[in-house]
Amino acid sequence: MSKPKQGSVLWAMIWMVVLSALLFWLPVAGPLIAGVVGGKKAGGIGPAILAVLLPGILLGVILFFLASSLTGIPLLGFFAGLGGFVFALMHSGLLLLGAVIGGIRA
Repeated sequence: MSKPKQGSVLWAMIWMVVLSALLFWLPVAGPLIAGVVGGKKAGGIGPAILAVLLPGILLGVILFFLASSLTGIPLLGFFAGLGGFVFALMHSGLLLLGAVIGGIRA
């Protein structure tokens, strides 16, 4: 009997970021391929979705704290973080679809 494969959300995120950067010149296929590979590395649908959405959430939180500390105005930091989060989620549409496909195949 074969041992069940264990996936890693961290390595799935790294694979998705690297492949997205390398395949930026393929507008539709690039994020889809990166999502499929990352979803397969994640080991399932749940971890694959987490690997897609977690970088966007982390980017929003980091931008919130950086903008708040640089300006001293937490409200400005909130809107900067929200903008970064929205831009990250807009980028991850096809990446999410590919991750679900890769998670099914894992």
